[in-house]
Amino acid sequence: MRMKTTTGVLALLATLVAGPSLAQDSYPSQNIRFVVPFTAGSATDTLARVLANKMSTTLGRTITVENIAGGNGIPASQNVVRAEPNGYTVMVTSNTTHASNQALLKKVPYDAVKDFEPITKLGTITLALVGHPSVPANNVSELIAYAKANPSKLTFGSGSTSSRIAGELLKTMAGIDMLHVPYKSNPQVVIDLLGGQISLFFGDISTSLPPVRVGQLKGFAVSALKRSPLAADLPTIDESGLKGYELTAWFGAYAPANTPKPIIDKLNAAFREAIADKEVAERLLKAGIELEASSPAELAAFQAVETRKWVKIASDAKIEPE
Repeated sequence: MRMKTTTGVLALLATLVAGPSLAQDSYPSQNIRFVVPFTAGSATDTLARVLANKMSTTLGRTITVENIAGGNGIPASQNVVRAEPNGYTVMVTSNTTHASNQALLKKVPYDAVKDFEPITKLGTITLALVGHPSVPANNVSELIAYAKANPSKLTFGSGSTSSRIAGELLKTMAGIDMLHVPYKSNPQVVIDLLGGQISLFFGDISTSLPPVRVGQLKGFAVSALKRSPLAADLPTIDESGLKGYELTAWFGAYAPANTPKPIIDKLNAAFREAIADKEVAERLLKAGIELEASSPAELAAFQAVETRKWVKIASDAKIEPE
């Protein structure tokens, strides 16, 4: 009797010990949910849906995209933080939730480092600096010279945190004064820029470049350190003379904290396969997204650098956290 009892206990213990390992080995055994902190049709949503479609085939499970928009991405972030760390909830997000909130908000009710497991960087969006035809400059050097000679005469609009911070970084690095005009969305900025209500705009290439191509706006430069394949004729701000200037919007994938490493590794591999797919890359490039994968550790290091950068830009620009 004692022998049977001992054997039963040992069998139970073995099952309990093997349980998590077996669950990880069989992952995924159910459908996966991608949480996006922005509305359907946004760049992050487009990215999530294209990758989900490809990864569903790779992983053999349906991946649904759930949009939890608003509140600077806080509701979506909290939803992911509260989820079971089993690999079935993944956040596909941008610098808004994992860098800019930490620079622009007084209180962020989640820890962007401790509450998440990084999976991979997903890509970037290069911004283009464009202006109304009435601005008396044809390149970045002339623009800076005009701004210095005419303090506060130029205005720049923004409908996103990346657009705002790109303008503020230009101001501080160039030592110029421009008036910021906030908007609810970048397309609204373009409308007023075309109408001459504002002077300048840093916008994602897919939004800002079409009016430049038809001669309605001036294109000055792009915000990344290298030229964009979507605007190879536009120089970078760095090569235009403002050395070290770089500001791009970026995307990453995260799971809830304590998600097992074997599951993170499987997700990383699936994301990498999707990102390496030529058709996926071409489709997303048309939306202005340049895909880029990383290891979890590389994303964590990149996020740390970006957060410090955003905090410094906001501080130098004397932006009061809201």
